[in-house]
Amino acid sequence: MSDSEEHHFESKADAGASKTYPQQAGTIRKNGFIVIKGRPCKVVEVSTSKTGKHGHAKCHFVAIDIFNGKKLEDIVPSSHNCDVPHVNRTEYQLIDISEDGFVSLLTSDGNTKDDLRLPTDETLLAQIKDGFDSGKDLVVTVQSAMGEEQICALKDVGPK
Repeated sequence: MSDSEEHHFESKADAGASKTYPQQAGTIRKNGFIVIKGRPCKVVEVSTSKTGKHGHAKCHFVAIDIFNGKKLEDIVPSSHNCDVPHVNRTEYQLIDISEDGFVSLLTSDGNTKDDLRLPTDETLLAQIKDGFDSGKDLVVTVQSAMGEEQICALKDVGPK
């Protein structure tokens, strides 16, 4: 191989930041996060069974998907590792709501973020629309995990 040849690698990966990290099943507690069936979930219930004839104590997780609210369950040996999603919450100021259901948000560095839809949760959706229509200054909290983002909370900062 000569030095004049160039190599081009096409990579679909991001900057190496993993979407999840491993954590021992026995150390995951209620209100923690866990990946079940490839979905990021918040743990609502954990029960641990005793070690049986064949050795492993098992953890039974009941968790709710943080994006669609579906209830998921999983049973894992307590000594095994589970995937735990990196969950981030960021606050943005709401600038505009478009007709097609997308929101325009102001980031902390002064740029706009226009790729988020309005939340599917009816009460939160109504609060955002009512507050925006009445001209209030609204700050939304966006929760992101495993490449997905969704508006999960709303704060009223007062009138404009």
